[in-house]
Amino acid sequence: MKKLFLLGLAIIVFTACQNQPQRYFSESSEIETLKAGIKAYEAQDWDTWKANFADTAKIYHNTNKGASPDELMVGMKDMLSNFSDYKFLNEDAEIEMIIDDDGDTWVNYWNTWGGKAKVTEKKIAVPVHLTVQFIDGKIVQEYAYYDTASIGETIAEIESMKVVEETEE
Repeated sequence: MKKLFLLGLAIIVFTACQNQPQRYFSESSEIETLKAGIKAYEAQDWDTWKANFADTAKIYHNTNKGASPDELMVGMKDMLSNFSDYKFLNEDAEIEMIIDDDGDTWVNYWNTWGGKAKVTEKKIAVPVHLTVQFIDGKIVQEYAYYDTASIGETIAEIESMKVVEETEE
């Protein structure tokens, strides 16, 4: 009787574990959408980049204040105008999709952004983490975390070199 009870308990535990929905994914359409958006960003194909976002999307890059895709695009274009070359450096970046306890779909992305400054030709590398929420295949929220210090320093160097050049003329 004891063996029968333990066998029954083992079957119940095993079946209960089998009924858990999958929550972590290494492949999904949302992951492919994020990858396509990153490629569009690298190519400065802003129409394709923006097409991945819902009309009401909010983007938070190192801030608690959300920006629209259009607002962020203006800021990115301005910052990127200081670089002759830029891209994400690791083609085998870490990327995963999760479905959280509330049933929300999120894609997490870790990589290193690299850029070569105009004028100074200084190269910088910045670790980046993105976490992006999807609803119906569109990005509704994006959070990005990265250290802006080296980017700011590089832009300041470019600006000071421009001032020196203007004074010499």
